[in-house]
Amino acid sequence: MADRYELIVFDWDGTLMDSAAAIVAAILGACRDLNLPEPSEERARHVIGLGLSDALHYAVPELAVADYPRMAERYRHHYLAKDRELTLFPGAFEMVAELSGAGRLLAVATGKSSPGLKRALEHSKLGDFFHATRCADQCFSKPHPAMLEEIMDELGVHRERTLMVGDTTHDLQMARNAGVRGLGVAFGAHRRSNLEQESPLAVMETPGELAAWLRANA
Repeated sequence: MADRYELIVFDWDGTLMDSAAAIVAAILGACRDLNLPEPSEERARHVIGLGLSDALHYAVPELAVADYPRMAERYRHHYLAKDRELTLFPGAFEMVAELSGAGRLLAVATGKSSPGLKRALEHSKLGDFFHATRCADQCFSKPHPAMLEEIMDELGVHRERTLMVGDTTHDLQMARNAGVRGLGVAFGAHRRSNLEQESPLAVMETPGELAAWLRANA
């Protein structure tokens, strides 16, 4: 394994966990519950990775700010109904374990809430591998650089030795805003063409390609 990056930061939904479809379904279900127009699947997928308020503002522009709590409650209702059925992408556990065994510092930067990430880490058995996490209820949401900046400060790693891995343009824009190199994955929420517009190091088509790239380059 190469030794270019000391710290590798992963997004969660759509990067390590195969959850993008469940998030979209929960957004659409919440809209139906509140008799709101349903966004297109592409519009709903676009907000994956954002904090809840930013996501609702984009996905459901008709929703009054005063109704955000109701929408959030219905979203959580639908998402949690499927939460325990979600799985990691094939090989994700082994990839993270291999990086940890090679001495890499690992972290998660996600649009999930802190309780949501805690459940996911426990359910996936990946929690012990990560040295730091940041969620959208702890600091500014992506693409603001705060998540990465706080993780790098906490772990004492310079931006030149940090890599951000994510499936959305929000992840790659956050990386650029923090002065960190970004690596895209096209098996999550956003299309490869959109990811490539953010000039990442590369865009991986499958979880297997991601593991191989990290083994050879990280």
